[in-house]
Amino acid sequence: MLITFESKVGRVTMFGDVALHLLRMMGNTGTVPGALLARDIPVALEKLEQGLAAEAAPVSTSSEDEEEERQEKPNLRVRAFPLIGLLKDSLKHGCDLLWEQEGKAPLKF
Repeated sequence: MLITFESKVGRVTMFGDVALHLLRMMGNTGTVPGALLARDIPVALEKLEQGLAAEAAPVSTSSEDEEEERQEKPNLRVRAFPLIGLLKDSLKHGCDLLWEQEGKAPLKF
Protein backbone atom coordinates (compact mmCIF):
# COMPACT_ATOMS: atom_id res chain seq x y z
CA MET A 1 0.00 0.00 0.00
CA LEU A 2 1.15 3.52 -0.79
CA ILE A 3 0.00 6.67 1.00
CA THR A 4 0.09 10.09 -0.65
CA PHE A 5 0.40 13.29 1.37
CA GLU A 6 -0.67 16.45 -0.43
CA SER A 7 -1.05 20.15 0.23
CA LYS A 8 -1.23 23.16 -2.05
CA VAL A 9 2.58 23.31 -2.02
CA GLY A 10 3.39 19.73 -2.96
CA ARG A 11 2.85 16.00 -2.85
CA VAL A 12 4.77 13.09 -1.31
CA THR A 13 4.06 9.37 -1.74
CA MET A 14 5.42 6.86 0.78
CA PHE A 15 5.17 3.17 1.58
CA GLY A 16 2.15 2.62 3.81
CA ASP A 17 3.94 1.08 6.80
CA VAL A 18 6.42 3.96 6.98
CA ALA A 19 3.71 6.58 6.47
CA LEU A 20 1.51 5.10 9.20
CA HIS A 21 4.46 4.99 11.60
CA LEU A 22 5.25 8.64 10.89
CA LEU A 23 1.59 9.63 11.30
CA ARG A 24 1.52 7.97 14.71
CA MET A 25 4.71 9.79 15.66
CA MET A 26 2.95 13.06 14.80
CA GLY A 27 0.21 12.21 17.29
CA ASN A 28 -2.28 10.98 14.72
CA THR A 29 -4.13 7.68 15.05
CA GLY A 30 -2.85 6.56 11.67
CA THR A 31 -6.26 6.84 10.07
CA VAL A 32 -6.26 6.90 6.26
CA PRO A 33 -7.64 9.08 4.74
CA GLY A 34 -6.92 11.99 7.02
CA ALA A 35 -6.05 15.64 7.26
CA LEU A 36 -4.01 18.05 9.32
CA LEU A 37 -5.04 21.68 9.52
CA ALA A 38 -2.36 24.31 8.98
CA ARG A 39 -2.71 25.50 12.59
CA ASP A 40 -1.95 21.96 13.86
CA ILE A 41 1.19 21.43 11.76
CA PRO A 42 3.69 22.99 14.23
CA VAL A 43 2.74 20.56 17.01
CA ALA A 44 2.71 17.57 14.65
CA LEU A 45 6.10 18.55 13.21
CA GLU A 46 7.59 18.93 16.68
CA LYS A 47 6.27 15.52 17.77
CA LEU A 48 7.64 13.95 14.58
CA GLU A 49 11.08 15.47 15.11
CA GLN A 50 11.12 14.30 18.74
CA GLY A 51 10.04 10.81 17.76
CA LEU A 52 12.70 10.55 15.07
CA ALA A 53 15.37 11.77 17.51
CA ALA A 54 14.28 9.17 20.05
CA GLU A 55 14.45 6.36 17.49
CA ALA A 56 17.89 7.49 16.37
CA ALA A 57 19.24 7.30 19.92
CA PRO A 58 21.91 4.62 20.31
CA VAL A 59 20.61 1.25 21.38
CA SER A 60 22.40 -1.11 23.72
CA THR A 61 25.08 -3.37 22.28
CA SER A 62 23.98 -5.53 19.38
CA SER A 63 25.49 -8.25 17.26
CA GLU A 64 27.39 -7.52 14.05
CA ASP A 65 24.60 -9.07 11.96
CA GLU A 66 22.01 -6.72 13.44
CA GLU A 67 24.34 -3.76 12.86
CA GLU A 68 24.86 -4.72 9.19
CA GLU A 69 21.11 -5.12 8.66
CA ARG A 70 20.48 -1.70 10.20
CA GLN A 71 23.08 -0.09 7.93
CA GLU A 72 21.60 -1.67 4.78
CA LYS A 73 18.12 -0.19 5.26
CA PRO A 74 17.56 3.56 5.09
CA ASN A 75 16.81 4.82 8.56
CA LEU A 76 13.46 6.32 9.39
CA ARG A 77 14.82 9.88 9.39
CA VAL A 78 15.90 9.48 5.77
CA ARG A 79 12.48 8.12 4.82
CA ALA A 80 10.75 10.96 6.73
CA PHE A 81 12.78 13.72 5.04
CA PRO A 82 10.30 14.39 2.16
CA LEU A 83 7.35 14.50 4.57
CA ILE A 84 9.20 16.86 6.92
CA GLY A 85 9.89 19.15 3.94
CA LEU A 86 6.24 19.08 2.92
CA LEU A 87 5.15 19.85 6.49
CA LYS A 88 7.57 22.79 6.68
CA ASP A 89 6.47 24.16 3.30
CA SER A 90 2.80 23.74 4.24
CA LEU A 91 3.42 25.58 7.49
CA LYS A 92 5.29 28.37 5.72
CA HIS A 93 2.41 28.91 3.29
CA GLY A 94 -0.42 28.24 5.75
CA CYS A 95 -1.73 25.19 3.88
CA ASP A 96 -3.61 22.18 5.23
CA LEU A 97 -2.23 18.69 4.62
CA LEU A 98 -4.29 15.72 3.39
CA TRP A 99 -3.36 12.06 3.01
CA GLU A 100 -5.02 9.18 1.22
CA GLN A 101 -4.21 5.66 0.14
CA GLU A 102 -2.81 5.87 -3.39
CA GLY A 103 -5.37 4.97 -6.02
CA LYS A 104 -8.45 5.19 -3.78
CA ALA A 105 -9.52 8.76 -4.51
CA PRO A 106 -7.60 11.63 -6.05
CA LEU A 107 -6.49 14.33 -3.67
CA LYS A 108 -7.28 17.69 -5.20
CA PHE A 109 -6.81 21.21 -3.99
